[in-house]
Amino acid sequence: MHNQRAIRTAWEAFLSEGRLLPGPKPAISESWERCRARGVWHRQSEAPLVGEPELFRLKSQSRRLLCAARPALQRSSLLLSEAASMMLLADTQGFIVEAAGDRRVVEEGRRNHLEEGGRWDEGLIGTNAIGTALALGRPICINGAEHFCQDVQRWSCAAAPVHHPNDGTLLGVVDISGPIDRFHPQSLAFAAALAHEVQISLGHQMEADHALLLQYFLAKRSVWLSDEILVVDHQGILVHASEEAQRRLDCASNGDLAKEVRTFIGAAEPEAWLQNCRRRFPQASVEVVRQAGEAVGCLIVLHASQRSEAQARRTHRPLTKTMPGERTVTFDEILGDSPAMRAVKERACRLASLPLPVLIEGETGVGKELFARAIKEARTPDGPFIPLNCGGMARDLVASELFGYIKGAFTGADEKGRPGKIEQADGGVLCLDEIGEMPLDLQAYLLRVLEDGIVYRIGGHEGRQVDFRLVSMTNRDLEAEIEAKRFRRDLYYRIAAVRLRIPPLRERSADVLQLAHHFIQGAAARFGHRPPRLAAVVEAALSAHPWPGNVRELRNVVEAMVAMAGRDDELSEDDLPEPLRARSVPASGVDLHSVERAAILAKLEACGGNVTETARQLGIARSTLYLRLAEFGLRSTCQR
Repeated sequence: MHNQRAIRTAWEAFLSEGRLLPGPKPAISESWERCRARGVWHRQSEAPLVGEPELFRLKSQSRRLLCAARPALQRSSLLLSEAASMMLLADTQGFIVEAAGDRRVVEEGRRNHLEEGGRWDEGLIGTNAIGTALALGRPICINGAEHFCQDVQRWSCAAAPVHHPNDGTLLGVVDISGPIDRFHPQSLAFAAALAHEVQISLGHQMEADHALLLQYFLAKRSVWLSDEILVVDHQGILVHASEEAQRRLDCASNGDLAKEVRTFIGAAEPEAWLQNCRRRFPQASVEVVRQAGEAVGCLIVLHASQRSEAQARRTHRPLTKTMPGERTVTFDEILGDSPAMRAVKERACRLASLPLPVLIEGETGVGKELFARAIKEARTPDGPFIPLNCGGMARDLVASELFGYIKGAFTGADEKGRPGKIEQADGGVLCLDEIGEMPLDLQAYLLRVLEDGIVYRIGGHEGRQVDFRLVSMTNRDLEAEIEAKRFRRDLYYRIAAVRLRIPPLRERSADVLQLAHHFIQGAAARFGHRPPRLAAVVEAALSAHPWPGNVRELRNVVEAMVAMAGRDDELSEDDLPEPLRARSVPASGVDLHSVERAAILAKLEACGGNVTETARQLGIARSTLYLRLAEFGLRSTCQR
């Protein structure tokens, strides 16, 4: 009480004379200064109070915070009823959205509107634990005379902020309040502990939401294999972005895609997500993911076939190493040591030196563009590599992109005209992806350029000499397209002087684990995690899966597993998506020991019997591997 009298004296001197006497803590003195600067009246006895409709809206906005705090609120009703105190939960504006505890204290709080709907912002009701904790961003106890408003000085309050577990964003405040004569020295510690409990609960909630979003993403990925996808939770946190989307959009957002996404998702209700996304990504689609009727996030799909003209110039590219300036790829950098992959790389190396057009054939996601870039690097390392996706744009846009146009060629044309991809590829390689989808009438113009080496811009009559190497790519059977009258036979013979077929992943299953470990390393680096190991049963499941989406599907599955596993040291069977998990269950008569044995022996064979290298790739200690090999009776045949 002696300290309260000293603070009371200091408070009276501050109000009457404007000077601060020794006694109050610096945080209290600074708060009084802020209150005076904001014109708070020291005889203000009630905080502003909203009506039921507005309170309902505020509670709806804070529903996740309320859900996370509910266990603590329920316990408070029992614990604090015996301590003549109550627990309050307030949002970031100082509005109290929930109260629990001693019923008599809760009722007494109504006198000052220390109740649901009351707004305890420091600038409205003076120094108080809720408002001052919000202002400072840290826990604080305001006891009796430390309050700025006289009638509130009958309270002792301790409050601690609740921060978002992902990025530390302030979400609200937990407060313990009671009459001054029942002050408890441990109230601040209790409030801080409750706030920490709420944050942990929010973290679990967030992990569950992210797992649900990633599961939804995996379930839908096969439908959108040609599209880039952003996975975003309800607060705008970027949960996952395919590597190409991350690279391409980071450039447009000055390297901070996550921050940009949060601005148009986190601050809006689900109904506004599509509208906001459309402003940033024209013609993108948004899939809202809900659980029990509540939106937990969304998938933003950047459709390859619906990109705007500016976006269409950036074609979809498989995973490669990113280097300063233009990306370069050599044949040595293309992963895969299976016999099928070694054969196709050897053939590609041979034909790269030939001055002939190359047609690269293969299913979607096998990595055709990697080979196109490697051919360019081997043939014309100093020349440009100009890609164009013939299937991702409207007919007129394909024409203007490919051939260019002169000034005034059409409405909306650049007033100076623009060279096309063919001109830009002069001295290098023109890579035409999905050439089987090129409009039939444009095929004749392309054939003329290939035969004459001269290109005419749209609307122009002046020919320009060009010298480039053509590499075409397709996932279609062009001979069948010819029979169906959708592709010109003469153009086919011109572009397919030499053909290179990239085998699907199911035909080179020996490459699956090498690719998986590569993608794990990349994903872990992006997420800031240590690369996890693959359990033997997971390796077996990955090797057994047919991978209809090929390398792209494998990359997306592995990246999602790494993201969902967080900082776990090992990816286990539980981390596998459901379609693969079923494959991880051994057939009748085969146990997990057999699966582990097969996986280890396969890795050992791939490493030429080198135990040290095998242990490194498996992510286990060499001594552990020796124990396993001893069980298999093979230790004596291995190299160190």
